[in-house]
Amino acid sequence: MGRVVSPGGPLRFWSSNVIHDSGLPDEVPMTPQEGQQASVDQIPAEVLQFLLASRYCEVELLQDTAWQLFGHLAPGWERAKAVVDWVHQHITFGYQFARNTKTALEVFHERQGVCRDFQHLCVALHRALNLPARYVTGYLGDIGVPINPAPMDFSAWHEVYLGGRWWAMDGRHHQPRIGRILMATGRDAVDVALTTQFGSGSLAKFSVVTEEVTGDEASAPHLIESRGQEAFVGSR
Repeated sequence: MGRVVSPGGPLRFWSSNVIHDSGLPDEVPMTPQEGQQASVDQIPAEVLQFLLASRYCEVELLQDTAWQLFGHLAPGWERAKAVVDWVHQHITFGYQFARNTKTALEVFHERQGVCRDFQHLCVALHRALNLPARYVTGYLGDIGVPINPAPMDFSAWHEVYLGGRWWAMDGRHHQPRIGRILMATGRDAVDVALTTQFGSGSLAKFSVVTEEVTGDEASAPHLIESRGQEAFVGSR
């Protein structure tokens, strides 16, 4: 986390990193013990906050719905995955659906949103089922999947706590993916916003590039280069 006091006028942030990744897709539990859901009294104290309602995840307002939809399923990985399956199948993705105030409950009713909206709904439903879940922001390139010709963006996914550890899940990209670059985790997008602005200003543009380093460029296998750039104008 960094803090910048900016004078008035245009301001540009830029970063570039090379990440050494395993090259393997997201892990999934391979045994019942790995995918086991802990009872609330057995959840570590530091994890309990990820059962609570937060700014974008109205757990209490989705609790009855969550149990009606998923309460008949076995607790643990089966139930957690069913939540993600349902969100992926019932929510339509589109940048035109973005709204910075949109909450999980609104996503449930509107049935549309961007990647963070998919994850907020997953997180809220998981928490309503007493399954700790946290929001994740990071980079996700098109590695091991068909290339998406649209401009890249920062990505959001979420993690669930099962078997004593966190597992990556993604309501939008509905398959294990290679090369997730985790930047930050939190209760929801409020905790891990890429930038938080105090004062007036507008975002002029941003660009994101995440790609696998191959051939002579790579000194080791499964290197991923990520670049993020944001430009703000009119700040004061």
